[in-house]
Amino acid sequence: MKNRKILIAVAIIILVSACLSVLILRRSDKQKVEIVQDGTVLYSFDLKSTEDRDIRISAPDGGYNLVQIHNGTICISEADCPDQTCVNMGVLKSDYLPIVCLPHKLIVRFAEDES
Repeated sequence: MKNRKILIAVAIIILVSACLSVLILRRSDKQKVEIVQDGTVLYSFDLKSTEDRDIRISAPDGGYNLVQIHNGTICISEADCPDQTCVNMGVLKSDYLPIVCLPHKLIVRFAEDES
């Protein structure tokens, strides 16, 4: 009886975790993107209508991030932060999982349209 309750609890935890993973990793249908540093929106644009380009963003500590827009996608392609987590995140895909560089206080995220 006790083992059955544990098995049911584990199954419920696995099911909830799987559902949350699908929600978090689901590809966004939004096209408006913001680049935010330390709470200030530096850039805001529509990925569909923005030409391919690189944007170099200086960090308050003297470091930098290189944000790359290519074929309607956006990523941090280069940074001088020690852990490189922001570079390793790849392209922005999900509304729930922005690209974040904690050392440089930088966030690349999907934004709501003001339409």
